[in-house]
Amino acid sequence: MSTHPITALVNPISGRRTAQQAWEPVAERLRAAGADVETVVTTSARHATDAAAEAARAGRVAVAVGGDGMVRDVAAGVLAGDGTMAVVPGGRGNDFAHKLGVPDDPDALAAMLLSARVRAIDVLDADGEIVPGNLYVGVDSRATRLINRMRRIPAIVAYRAGGPLAMITWRPPTFTLTTDDGTRSVRAHSVIAANSGWYGHGLKIVPSAEVDDGYIDLMVARADGLGRRNMAAYMAEAKHGTHVERDAVEVVRTRSVTIAADRAVPLCIDGDEIGSLPVTVRVMPGALRMLLPD
Repeated sequence: MSTHPITALVNPISGRRTAQQAWEPVAERLRAAGADVETVVTTSARHATDAAAEAARAGRVAVAVGGDGMVRDVAAGVLAGDGTMAVVPGGRGNDFAHKLGVPDDPDALAAMLLSARVRAIDVLDADGEIVPGNLYVGVDSRATRLINRMRRIPAIVAYRAGGPLAMITWRPPTFTLTTDDGTRSVRAHSVIAANSGWYGHGLKIVPSAEVDDGYIDLMVARADGLGRRNMAAYMAEAKHGTHVERDAVEVVRTRSVTIAADRAVPLCIDGDEIGSLPVTVRVMPGALRMLLPD
């Protein structure tokens, strides 16, 4: 059994308000096993971060119950409190959790929280914002803006509609990228600074990315060679990660990147729009401790 008490931070609006439903059967199993479990229903991103930090400082495992955005908020608090966290998937996409092998089944989740090993993983720092998964700009960040306006419809429908809708009036900007190897400009549809490499409800958008290798995998989907007529096939390939075999797609490894653009583009982190360019992203190797299945 886990020697640490558990505090669950539950996002009441994640997954069309299903996060609480995901957590309750897990909590029942934990309590039946004799674990010290408390539940905090969060009221905002700031509340989630502050409550996670408080739990971490008290020596409790902070469990993010929600989607990728909730993972980000809790991770920021756990890092501030020098603690350990875990994830119970309860959002629309849950890409970060699934990349790390976190199960959905209540029995398996309870077993993970009771006995899983602690693993140190990387996170990214984007001008002070913690990024467990991925930061991205371009047509996919415009799609995220649209998807987040479609919360009343099923997730799979919203995610699959977002891309085509974003492309209707899309004009690829010219990005300026400064990595460990220098500065370059490129006209591109997307630029992704990946830690986990999965997003968009199951897209393996940067399949080479790993959360414990000490690097950012920076993917650029150039506009030359990837036109509107290719985008449907490109997105279908991204389900399996084979889109990176296209000549217009390149991936480089770097420990930091500064991204700027010649016009306004939404800046997104793990499913949420958080600001605008420019942004500087740095990897924090092994900074976050998590309970994860073997």
